[in-house]
Amino acid sequence: MTAPDRKRTAHRSFGDAPEHVVEFYKENHREQTVAVANAKAERFRALGERKMSAWDVLLELDEFIDESDPDTELGQLDHALQTAEAARVAQAPEWLVLTALVHDLGKVLCLFGEPQWAVVGDIFPLGCAFSEEVVFHEFFSENPDTREPRYAGATGMYEPGCGLDAVTMSWGHDDYLARVLEGRLPAEALYVIRYHSFYAAHTHGAYRELFDERDRELMPWVRRFQAFDLYSKTPDAPERDALLPVYRELLERWLPDQLDW
Repeated sequence: MTAPDRKRTAHRSFGDAPEHVVEFYKENHREQTVAVANAKAERFRALGERKMSAWDVLLELDEFIDESDPDTELGQLDHALQTAEAARVAQAPEWLVLTALVHDLGKVLCLFGEPQWAVVGDIFPLGCAFSEEVVFHEFFSENPDTREPRYAGATGMYEPGCGLDAVTMSWGHDDYLARVLEGRLPAEALYVIRYHSFYAAHTHGAYRELFDERDRELMPWVRRFQAFDLYSKTPDAPERDALLPVYRELLERWLPDQLDW
């Protein structure tokens, strides 16, 4: 699936990004290290912050603005509705429409007190060389992992072809939400959620040395999802009165229970 050419040039253009986006990535690229990601994972993968339904989290994120996103100033509820509607109109499988609706719910970490640099933005592998395809690659010069010899080279501390599931990714909402929803959604949906912010790989083809057969099989779903995530962003808020009942019913069928967050 491809997006209209007129929209291709309008999104993911960081050359004229607002100053707050630039400052976000300076901090993100400086702070995201193997040690930090492991510490965050140990804390939050226990999923002991609180119990909430997916619907409640969606509403909680209504006014949350992602500081890393140069494409929209809408809150996450509106972004979720835009993305889900784009998938539904394209007649995507229902599990992918649901994925489009919930893909950013992991940003609830910010409501638990986490700084945005540790929650949002593009994700990338740690423990190996930072690809030049990662946005604002130059800011990695301040990251202490660049001075660790065992993290040098395209595969760093990993075996070639080890698979992304064996890679320590920069910590954020993607992996966190995949953990929350483990066992509740199809494997394809969890893969899309876990890697939808991995632009260096799914958009620019970087880090293929780390892929295994499973990654090569499932990454096309992530690329398909991006047509809905990126190119649905418009400055106008969606029609909530019409859409909220539709998507509440979808959530209640797929994720009716209180979830551990």
